[in-house]
Amino acid sequence: MDWKEEHRRRNEGRQRLKGLAWLLDSSSPIPGTRLSVGIDALIGLVPFLGDLVGVLLSSSILVEAARIGVSRSVLARMALNVAVEGLAGLVPLAGDVFDAAWKANQRNVRLLDQWLDQPRRAERSSFLLVGGIVAGLVTLVAICLLLGFLALRWLMACC
Repeated sequence: MDWKEEHRRRNEGRQRLKGLAWLLDSSSPIPGTRLSVGIDALIGLVPFLGDLVGVLLSSSILVEAARIGVSRSVLARMALNVAVEGLAGLVPLAGDVFDAAWKANQRNVRLLDQWLDQPRRAERSSFLLVGGIVAGLVTLVAICLLLGFLALRWLMACC
């Protein structure tokens, strides 16, 4: 495939994903405000099932981004955006408000745009964010294990 065909294919994918992100995150204006919500927030009102459907719809953006050739670090960051939205959506009502404000799909399309325009910069920032989160989780687990060990040791000494 020549570079013109590749460029055309990427631009078509980009436009299709922008439309999908708009539909999922901002297609319905809230009367009397400058705010809008999409069908993702509306179907999220159905407990659990709505959030599951929303995550599946959001994942279609990740699948298309992978087809375009987005790097693993950027895909991981995109998946993190969807996971945050999906997990927060499990909290009744407050999760739905968060979902409407977080707009993971539009975040992911902006991240895709950044990757298409400046791949190295997008990869570096995504790698640093995902790496920082992994390091934070490893540290949290290590602290929990240490505290558990110390608590067990203290209990053994008391008995």
